[in-house]
Amino acid sequence: MSLRGSTTVPDRIFASLPYLLPLIDSLVFGSFLLRQFPILTVLLLPLQPVLFIYGSLGQIGQIIVFFALFILVVRNEKINHFIRFNTMQAILLDIVIFLCSILLRILTPVPGAGFAIETLANTIFLGIVASVVYSVFQSLMGRYAEIPAISDAVYMQVR
Repeated sequence: MSLRGSTTVPDRIFASLPYLLPLIDSLVFGSFLLRQFPILTVLLLPLQPVLFIYGSLGQIGQIIVFFALFILVVRNEKINHFIRFNTMQAILLDIVIFLCSILLRILTPVPGAGFAIETLANTIFLGIVASVVYSVFQSLMGRYAEIPAISDAVYMQVR
């Protein structure tokens, strides 16, 4: 069960949807891994319609989606706490991806750092995918997904 009462099946589904945001944004880091193991792209086939729509928005549209989730869902106390918690956690995972992309941009011009960048990108991608899969599974089960440090920050933001 959840901490603040029971959750309905629609609440569980709506709580899982925001995790598409960090999953899609982490695919940039997965390019090395997906080139080495092309069979993994089969797992991404169900995401193709979402990837097309989200990619066609451009950067301004993606920023609007980001802030819309924060303002219209996380800050709206009329929405179930379970949905708001999971939405904020997905947003924080997306912020982690953004910070990691800045780190990789800093490391890219360093000569001879190709292998280190590839390893770091694969690690970031696998970490985000594992976090998203865990969080979606927990959400569908009606439980709060506890990711160290991130969940603590979420509890501070979501009342």
